[in-house]
Amino acid sequence: MAYDLQKEEDTKIYVENLGIEYRFGCYQEKKPEVCQLLGDYLEAIKKDYKKAVTVYRTNCLDYNYGKSCLKVGNYAFLGRGRDKPDVTEALQYFEKGCELNDPVSCLHAGVLLTATSPGVTVPRDIPKGYNYLKKGCDLNDDMACNYLSGMYLVGVPRNVADFNPHNPEKNKNIDYLIKPDFRQAFQLACKACDLGNMYACANVSLMYKKGDGVEKDLEKSKKFFELAQNLKKAHETAKHVKFQQGLENN
Repeated sequence: MAYDLQKEEDTKIYVENLGIEYRFGCYQEKKPEVCQLLGDYLEAIKKDYKKAVTVYRTNCLDYNYGKSCLKVGNYAFLGRGRDKPDVTEALQYFEKGCELNDPVSCLHAGVLLTATSPGVTVPRDIPKGYNYLKKGCDLNDDMACNYLSGMYLVGVPRNVADFNPHNPEKNKNIDYLIKPDFRQAFQLACKACDLGNMYACANVSLMYKKGDGVEKDLEKSKKFFELAQNLKKAHETAKHVKFQQGLENN
């Protein structure tokens, strides 16, 4: 059947039939990639977060689909489709998603285990979190690579209270779980930049300018600064287009 999506009635029929197709593909054919689409459909089109997370959870646990584990983790972290957030449960799903090679799950698990903000209630585990972040970076997640670069840039103290960002000389004498290593920080920032992370490109520019972890090179510093600016403009343009599309769809 041909649909004229310029017509409201045709659009409604098309959307309903899409849901029927996704349900059949998920429940009858048991295709995990279609179950993911069904969850996305329930989330984005129907705005039924409780049903969506039920589909994602089943797809994660029964069909071992990493992207669905990420979705359940996000829901648990934000408290969506449930009474309240549960960061511990969120971490469990992020860890499973990472085991299933979903790079963003690796990023989220790594950040939760290495973060020091008051809102994070899971026990800090730097070695475990580092391994998740490294796997995320190895799977080409730009943010995981950039986060690791930042860890090497300033170091990770065993006791956070010992670290003083305003007294670099004092920080040289504290006990580090991960010691500052500008060369490692530079290499990871380069990879994150290659993957399109504008913040990493800005850091590469600065490191070339200062000679941190790499030989000072003002020409290359300028090149990466311009790349960071171009990525920033592209990001802002994409956000503007997405916002306009959202207005048109409302």
